[in-house]
Amino acid sequence: MTKITEFLNWRYATKKYDPAKKIPADKLEHILEAVRLTATSSGLQPFELLVVTNAEIREKIKAVSWNQAQVTDCSHLLVFAAWDDITADRVNMMFDLTNDVRNSTNEGWENYRQMLLGIVAERGQEANYQAAARQAYIGLGSALIAAAEQQVDATPMEGFDPAAVDEILGLSAKNLRSVIILPLGYRSDEGDWLVNLKKVRRARENFITEIK
Repeated sequence: MTKITEFLNWRYATKKYDPAKKIPADKLEHILEAVRLTATSSGLQPFELLVVTNAEIREKIKAVSWNQAQVTDCSHLLVFAAWDDITADRVNMMFDLTNDVRNSTNEGWENYRQMLLGIVAERGQEANYQAAARQAYIGLGSALIAAAEQQVDATPMEGFDPAAVDEILGLSAKNLRSVIILPLGYRSDEGDWLVNLKKVRRARENFITEIK
């Protein structure tokens, strides 16, 4: 069985995709499901995932992403969009969903709901958005690992104008804000300066501190 570290050593931030190579539906679904199953604080899942294949829309996104070719050459473009606020309605929606799925509730769980409602109300919209955005990055990590497992290339990108992407995708109407985009596909056989270079990471002793 291949170890997860072998998949992570294989992956890199792909600089040039082969636009002729498309991700099979089952591999794509595996990646999307990994994001859906991602752990989030209080189980709120305070972000959504958009899968963009429309060529015209991707050209518009490319124009506000420093004209990076990965946006249009990849097979599928994922956009991680966080809640613009963690509102009482959204908190209650997830708590009610939990009660429905589990067909039960209890006093401790409902007390936790009330505590969380108080926290998000006091924290304010921008702080709530920042908290939601951090959860989206957990989903990004799941996507990167799942893609590597499927031998699908991925390029996490923050180099874009979030407000412009929000407008292109109509995210404000959904009370969402774009956080990070992730082209997925297959590396080109030629023209990628990074593909054959060694992976560079800090040594374990300079990165991990064990406190015993």
